Amino acid sequence: MVSTILLNSCNLVNHSQALGKLNSRYNDVQPALSGDGRWLALVSNRDGTNQILLYDLWGKQLVNLPRLNPKNVVLDSPSLSRTGRYLVYVSSIRGQPDVALYDRATRHAELLTQGYQSWVRNPHISPDGRYIVFETAKRGQWDIEVFDRGPLIELDIPDGASVVVP
Repeated sequence: MVSTILLNSCNLVNHSQALGKLNSRYNDVQPALSGDGRWLALVSNRDGTNQILLYDLWGKQLVNLPRLNPKNVVLDSPSLSRTGRYLVYVSSIRGQPDVALYDRATRHAELLTQGYQSWVRNPHISPDGRYIVFETAKRGQWDIEVFDRGPLIELDIPDGASVVVP
């Protein structure tokens, strides 16, 4: 049996109701699902600027992401690892886009391409959280970069799964 859920962003609801629900009267765009299908990251302008929200599809509620959405920073293009522990996105400060990583376990965000001498866009993270790919205009055209976070990071794997070290 196939189940289909339609997401409709045209519902009109009041602002206080919109804060905890998936769809609102504001723009809710750029959806990204975690590999396990539980988490949905999206970009919304509910507070007047683009911010990344995380929705728990099982619990049917928005989840708090401390220190992810700073003021005066435009965030977009979210991508989630397998269980939603790691979230990569584009963070634009004063018009300069960077690829950033947020770890939900540590509640820490870091810019991965800070000081990078090129435009970046469309980041995606591997299910285990080790690799991040994104587009870059470093050579005057759009190319693909692969960022390896290294073999010593804590991988996002299901409980009980074995880890194979290359």
